[in-house]
Amino acid sequence: MNPCPCGYYGDSLRSCSCPDGAVSRYQRRVSGPLMDRLDLFVDVPRVEFNELTGDTTGESSATVRARVIAARERQAFRLKDSPAITNSEMGPLEVRKYCQEPLVPAAQPLLATAMEQLGMSARAFHRVLKVARTIADLADSDPIETVHLAEAIQYRRRGAD
Repeated sequence: MNPCPCGYYGDSLRSCSCPDGAVSRYQRRVSGPLMDRLDLFVDVPRVEFNELTGDTTGESSATVRARVIAARERQAFRLKDSPAITNSEMGPLEVRKYCQEPLVPAAQPLLATAMEQLGMSARAFHRVLKVARTIADLADSDPIETVHLAEAIQYRRRGAD
């Protein structure tokens, strides 16, 4: 969805022309329970011309594909005795076993702080843990490290500034 009615809130080249309060009103139009069901919230900023035409390239699609296939294989092996096939399909019992238990102790305070400061529901709590599990799988890591959890938390919805 657009970040605001005019579409330019947070744009690097063009200023938002929305009146005060319009941005938060616009973003609240989608209900909290619906937004709570989404796992990832990512701002996609404008891509500058020199970035599109420059020589620098990111990771190749083949490299990313191989990492995703390996992560999916890890998930399939882990969940072989479960009705779930992927991390996103895990229920509360699987989340406890495969996400909470492998969470490194150093990450526990971060999770507690995020729950409190972001006002996360139980559903959001489980979703953050499942995303952290997936990030750890993509990094070929059995434990869920603090860095994996921090990245997952960053993908939660943020209100208008």
